[in-house]
Amino acid sequence: MNDYRKILIYQVLPRYFGNTKRGSVKNGSLSENGVGKFNHFTKAALEAIKSLGVTHVWYTGVLEHATQTDYSSYGILKDHPAVVKGKAGSPYAVKDYYDVDPDLALSVPDRMKEFQNLVKRTHQQGLKVVIDFIPNHLARQYHSDAAPEGVADFGANDMKDWYFSPQNNFYYFPGQSFRGQFDLCAGADEPYEEMPVKVTGNDCFSACPSVNDWYETVKLNYGVDYQGCHTEYFDPIPDTWLKMREILLYWCAKGVDAFRCDMAEMVPAAFWAWVTKQVKAQYPDILFIGEVYNPGLYRQYLQSGFDYLYDKIGLYDSLKAVVQGYAPAFSLTRCWQSLGDIQEHMLNFLENHDEQRLASPFFAGDARKGLPALVVSATMNVNPFMLYCGQELGESGMYEEGFSGRDGRSTIFDYWCIDSVAAWNNKGKFNNEKLSDEQVWLRSQYQKILQVCQSEKAITQGQFYDLMYVNADRSRFDDTKLYAYMRKYKNELILVVANFGDKDAHASVRIPQHLFDFWQIKPQNATNAVDLLTAERLIYPLNPDSCIPMQIPGNQSRIIKFVLE
Repeated sequence: MNDYRKILIYQVLPRYFGNTKRGSVKNGSLSENGVGKFNHFTKAALEAIKSLGVTHVWYTGVLEHATQTDYSSYGILKDHPAVVKGKAGSPYAVKDYYDVDPDLALSVPDRMKEFQNLVKRTHQQGLKVVIDFIPNHLARQYHSDAAPEGVADFGANDMKDWYFSPQNNFYYFPGQSFRGQFDLCAGADEPYEEMPVKVTGNDCFSACPSVNDWYETVKLNYGVDYQGCHTEYFDPIPDTWLKMREILLYWCAKGVDAFRCDMAEMVPAAFWAWVTKQVKAQYPDILFIGEVYNPGLYRQYLQSGFDYLYDKIGLYDSLKAVVQGYAPAFSLTRCWQSLGDIQEHMLNFLENHDEQRLASPFFAGDARKGLPALVVSATMNVNPFMLYCGQELGESGMYEEGFSGRDGRSTIFDYWCIDSVAAWNNKGKFNNEKLSDEQVWLRSQYQKILQVCQSEKAITQGQFYDLMYVNADRSRFDDTKLYAYMRKYKNELILVVANFGDKDAHASVRIPQHLFDFWQIKPQNATNAVDLLTAERLIYPLNPDSCIPMQIPGNQSRIIKFVLE
């Protein structure tokens, strides 16, 4: 970015953000449990989000998706409940790529206008808008009633008696009917019917998907014959490519600044190389963030036009293991070493809609234990960091909402009110009146840490130096619980020491000769310093192989800034 701000993304489901209807019931309908709206993102709400240091808001679940709520009176085809997960439905079973979710509108006929007003309000606060782009699969009963004139629906021109054609939008089982391993009536008068069966979204090449498959979705065909030795037919350009390009351009024209691309690695890299080039030719500042989990594919997908990829398998999994006590802190060094020169293109996070909440017993069991992981994930490099709405409030996600069980995740399938978010909302005031003392304290910690990420050039632009290799003497530095590194920008140095242990740690952090040589720093016997989290003023020696003594409270960190003469 031109202003060198660190990209900090706030992921939020509008469905629950503005919902303050407490006392949700299991498997409750929209009328029983309520739902948030685009209009709940008021100026006050966006200011409160921005106050964390956020630069981007990822509005999750914006596109119209399959649901058990009946909107047929508005001209929207009703979905069969057998192929909808939960009463609200999955945001990743898109029903119309050219429309927004009617649940999120105060006035259903004006739903697109309300979304565009949300984009405008977001931009007025100096924030960027991120939405999902789901290219691999769509809802089984996809039908667009909002597509521009002349745009054919997916599958409308398919040769359905062929298993595969490069110009088909779907893969088929000719002559076979859908035989899901679950109740095909599921509350409806008639069973769900599909003939011929289309291949299910998670590459389930069967006419009979199970309850563990993405049975509510259909796999899109990008010209790869998966049952024909994965042969690729990319010339001429497959019809699905052309359709997806127009969808991306449609949302760019509505002011969207970035796309979080769902399961990007399930779509051929050749498509991404083609489409990102096409889109960026018209919208050069647009960002593409890819959900890619296979480290072996990282470089290929970055070379195909992605700006950032999820760092899930590396840093996220490693931090989770350290927080849970299953891995030593020094194991984090392998994360940046394995990425090398692409680390700046990885998106760090500790929570999202797919992962368990930090405060849940499935992760840390205590939101405080996530704070050292937050510091490392957010300050380790110049790359983006993402947090999930409610994370800064210690939300545990321990509800049994309906389709989603008590699994430590905030449901994406059910209508629900999340108590911590509703308390912070406080009828649109977004203050601390309804929050517990612990929630107020935790949010203030997130705010301090993330604002440091924005204010310090050593973090937004600086170099990184891992100190663990010279701090393996456990008599003065417990490298199983402590992780230390430095960041540098011009004459500014920042020392970060994160304590993943529950107890206070007394440590002496050694600074090696190599760091002084590598960064061309002159030794100084007494250097003025300040802890950016506590504002404590300090004087430390900054000499080769000198040790900096400090105490780091349990589950806390020290972020110490030096300004060199």
